[in-house]
Amino acid sequence: MSSDLHAASFGSAAEAYQRGRPPYPAEAVAWAVPPRARRVLDLGAGTGKLTRALLDAGFDVDAVEPSPQMRDQLAVSAGQASIFEGTGESVPLPDASVDAVVCAQAWHWVDPARAVPEMARVLRPGGTLSLIWNVRDHTEPWVAALDDVLHRHTRDEIDTAPRIGGPFGDPERAEFRWRHTLDRAELQDMVASRSYVILLSEPDRRALLDSILDLLDRHGLGERFELPYVTRCTRARLR
Repeated sequence: MSSDLHAASFGSAAEAYQRGRPPYPAEAVAWAVPPRARRVLDLGAGTGKLTRALLDAGFDVDAVEPSPQMRDQLAVSAGQASIFEGTGESVPLPDASVDAVVCAQAWHWVDPARAVPEMARVLRPGGTLSLIWNVRDHTEPWVAALDDVLHRHTRDEIDTAPRIGGPFGDPERAEFRWRHTLDRAELQDMVASRSYVILLSEPDRRALLDSILDLLDRHGLGERFELPYVTRCTRARLR
C-alpha cells in the first residue's frame, strides 16, 4: 500500500490516537526548541500531543495538520495554538515567520526534497528544525513481545536519525528514556491508531487487539502499567 494511503488513514482513528498515543517528555521538548525561540511551528501536529507541551513551555505555536479529524481533536486539546491545514511540503505561513520548527512522529510522511526547502522558507535566519520520534523500548521483554505481535502486519522500520542536508547545518542527536503510564484500553487505542492497523480488515483488527490483552495477561501486567519509551531527537540549524 502507498505511503499516501497510510498517511491519510489517521483521520478515521483520530479519537483513538488522542487516547492512546503517548505525550513527549519535557526534556526532549527543551532540547528540541532553543530557549530564545518565541514562535514555533508544530508540523504534522496530529491531535496536539506535542502542541500542548510547546504551549505549556510558554511558546506561541502555529500547528499545521492535514487531517480535518485530527484538527478537530487538536482544537480541543491545544486550542490556544493557531491551527492551520497544511503539509510539510506546503506550509500556510509567511517567509521567516517562526524561530523553530518541530515535527514529532511525522517526518517520515513527508517528501524531504520538498519539505526541507519549505522549512528553510518559514524559519527565520539561524532557526532550528527538530525531528522527534517516540520509540518503544524493546529492551523490556514484554515490549519486545508486543512488537513481535505488531510486526506480523508490518516490518517497516522508520529512520529516526534522518539526514536533513542543506541549507541546514550538521544534525545533532539526542535520546531521552522515560516511562508512560497507561491502562489496557489505552494500549489498545495506541495499537489501533497505527496506520497499518487502521487499514486491516475488521476481523483482523479485532483479533490483533484481542491478542494484545492476551499478551498482557501472559506477562502478568495489571489494569495499569508502564510502557518504556526512548524519545529520539534530531535538530539542525538553518545556516
